[in-house]
Amino acid sequence: MNDRPAAFGLLYVVSAASGAGKTSLVNALTAAQPGVSLSISFTTRPMRPGEREGVDYH
Repeated sequence: MNDRPAAFGLLYVVSAASGAGKTSLVNALTAAQPGVSLSISFTTRPMRPGEREGVDYH
């Protein structure tokens, strides 16, 4: 059993169709709220042009 206190916070899931503005929403939220951060996605698809390993992609 772990004696450390549980970490609490909020998790936001942004899900919408392609082109709906998910990236724009997340960029605005992270700019407006310094404590909000973005997780790096894990995927099996090939890396897209411009994506950086460990920054945009795993």
